[in-house]
Amino acid sequence: MSETMLKVRPEQEGEKPASSHAGLALVVIAAAQLMVVLDGTITNIALPSIQTDLGMSASGLAWVVNSYALAFGGLLLLGGRSGDIFGRRRMFRIGLAVFTIASLLGGLAQNDMQLIAARILQGIGAAISAPTALSLITVNFPEGKPRNKAMGVYAAMAGIGSTVGLLLGGVLTDYLDWRWVMFVNVPIGLVVLAGTRVLAEGERNTGGLDIPGAITGTGGLLALVYGITRGGEHGWTDTFTLASFGAAFVLLAVFLLVQSRTTHPMMPLRLFADRGRAGSYATVMFIGAGMFATFYFLTLYLQQIHGYSPIKTGLAYLPFSFGMGLSAGLGSQLVTRVAPRVIAAPGLVVAALGMFWFSALEPGSPYLTHILPAMFITAVGLGISFVPMTLCAVSRVRDQDAGIASALLNTTQQIGGALGLAALSTISATVANDELPHASESFFKAIGTGDLPLLQKASDALTEGYTSAFLVASTLFVAALVIAAAAINTPRQEQSDNGTAVHMG
Repeated sequence: MSETMLKVRPEQEGEKPASSHAGLALVVIAAAQLMVVLDGTITNIALPSIQTDLGMSASGLAWVVNSYALAFGGLLLLGGRSGDIFGRRRMFRIGLAVFTIASLLGGLAQNDMQLIAARILQGIGAAISAPTALSLITVNFPEGKPRNKAMGVYAAMAGIGSTVGLLLGGVLTDYLDWRWVMFVNVPIGLVVLAGTRVLAEGERNTGGLDIPGAITGTGGLLALVYGITRGGEHGWTDTFTLASFGAAFVLLAVFLLVQSRTTHPMMPLRLFADRGRAGSYATVMFIGAGMFATFYFLTLYLQQIHGYSPIKTGLAYLPFSFGMGLSAGLGSQLVTRVAPRVIAAPGLVVAALGMFWFSALEPGSPYLTHILPAMFITAVGLGISFVPMTLCAVSRVRDQDAGIASALLNTTQQIGGALGLAALSTISATVANDELPHASESFFKAIGTGDLPLLQKASDALTEGYTSAFLVASTLFVAALVIAAAAINTPRQEQSDNGTAVHMG
């Protein structure tokens, strides 16, 4: 980015950027979105390297993913509201700065606790920057073709980011070090921060932040995930396990009470009054739970059991990205012809079948005839389901709730993923340890000592754990299917002349 471009006069509040700056404004917003989305998958490829370098346990490794997802999902609604009140561009900058600093700290981490703390900080930064990035599009681009084009680019970053994250994570881990999956965000973040000078601020809204809601909601989720994780390691009657579940119950109950009584709730309970919308949130939560498990356990399986390098693992995921993109496009066309649940239900059947196919993996299962087709089928099913669920989430929503309704969809996916991964990693570790005590530790010990019989036993045990997680994940997709079929009653939608969705009987 040239110095001349960075010396552009900042826009005054409420103005749309001059047309000469619109392109740069879109680049800035899209780059920020790409960075946040990319971070959701780039770390997955580096997980085995992180585990080896920092000596993390299987349950501790899950927290590298879950800590980010919980902070991001738990604070996403609060982050969006902060932009409305304190200024979108200001909060966008703060979110980017927090995310960039956290990435630097994560790359410098010397133990698991430092890395997890950095991931939590990354999630906080993402929770502030992601929703404000979307709202900045409405501020910086006028309605019509300019805004539609900007929205299209923004949405494309969500799809491209996952694929880029998988490939870039493999390249950086293979040719440099796992720490570079964190460090890579630093130069990107600094350039994007410099570019925010061309963004218009927009008008601010009145109201307040729901701090009590944020504390009780996020705290309750953290306690619940910790309780699930600890229960698998230390037993379900362990004092701290029971205390965690008790704290989760109290905090989440207080959260719901706060949401029902506060003037500006972080999660307006009125959004759940519509059966179809509530059903879409529940469906996406179960989808998120199963999808997080796919990336997590399949990455460990490919690198540990099959011995794939990080970059080969990233390339192995290309069929998943292709399947998601292909079916999402199909889903967006079908929603104008049939009701959302008629699309989502078959999609979830396909996804459940793909995940069930994963549950039949063995240590020597071939990629081309087993892993690839299972991956593609799962992706096709998930991709075709996401579009109708997104439409259901914002269907029949009042104008003032449109932003928070769509943000809540992202929130439920992240939280569902964190809860699902906590439960499935506990199941996987329990099954593996039943097959071979301390299976994960035995695996790395066998590699270090060259003990081939122990390595084979450990590989068999770990694979048994991973496939058990895949089997449970397939039942999560079935649960999502049942909810979608029973609860979602949103009618099919058709494009009106002005490009907005209208409901059809």
